[in-house]
Amino acid sequence: MAPAGRRPLTAVPPGAPPAAPRVFPLAPMSRAVRVPTAVVVALPALFLLAAAAAPPATARGLAGVAGLLVLLAAGVWLWSRPQRFEVDSEALVVVWPVRRRRVPRRDLTAVRLLSAGDCRAELGRGLRIGVGGLWGGFGWLWTARRGVLDFYVSRTDGLVLVERRSGRPLLITPEQPDEFVAALRR
Repeated sequence: MAPAGRRPLTAVPPGAPPAAPRVFPLAPMSRAVRVPTAVVVALPALFLLAAAAAPPATARGLAGVAGLLVLLAAGVWLWSRPQRFEVDSEALVVVWPVRRRRVPRRDLTAVRLLSAGDCRAELGRGLRIGVGGLWGGFGWLWTARRGVLDFYVSRTDGLVLVERRSGRPLLITPEQPDEFVAALRR
């Protein structure tokens, strides 16, 4: 049963034909995320420029750091930053370039929009455990009031909280958050 004030999610009757999934890309980055991302993405080029002007031993070290930063950024893009969220009659699916995570609809209890202020009031202070700043925040978010959530956010507004019967709640930022909430409530 959904807590007071939260509309419960409906289940699709058994045997109903599967509906085509609704696809919601990860929302475009807000300025608060674009700026640190631009800085991190520019760092390898800056290290390579410095390497070009450095003595050979130092140049190798700077080039190595540039290569490591490129590998880390690629890892975040491929493994940590979801491309999209899919909603169908059976599940909510989080899709990354190299993996997928399926959360059955029967495990979902409520979904709702949260403003940045609502988020702070409901969750309290948070501590990110995972990626932060490069294309968004991805991983776990420990919060003072709710404990650990899985979070995949690319902006500071348009937040959607997905409650679950088992497992950690999800805090995400799909494009068109109102339509995403409506699609999950169907």
